[in-house]
Amino acid sequence: MRAVVSRFGSGHFQQALDVGSDHFVSDIEQEKGGNSSGPSPHEYLAAALAACTGMTLKMYAGRKSWDLQDAVVRVDIERIDEVEIFKRSIELLGNLDTEQRERLLEIANKCPVHKALAGNIEINTNLL
Repeated sequence: MRAVVSRFGSGHFQQALDVGSDHFVSDIEQEKGGNSSGPSPHEYLAAALAACTGMTLKMYAGRKSWDLQDAVVRVDIERIDEVEIFKRSIELLGNLDTEQRERLLEIANKCPVHKALAGNIEINTNLL
């Protein structure tokens, strides 16, 4: 995996992000003091889960030659009593039977980002 590098961007909270040759920004909403110039860090976290879920479903269905034409994945994150609650909904489009749909739900729960978020996480930080 390529490292993500964050530096101060323009505005109060904006961060300029680099991942290899890809460049994007993160910010917070104007109501919270930002400039709304990009997704918030939590929105990127939700995007990571949504994208990983979709990729995992597409890969699995492709291997099985199932008629999964699209998977629309929506992720919202809500904080209640110091607990981050991820609410994920998946709409499977295509000619799939009940068994296939149930198996795809199981597979969605095995995407690497889901496993990382649901498992034990360790963050090691050092100052340079």
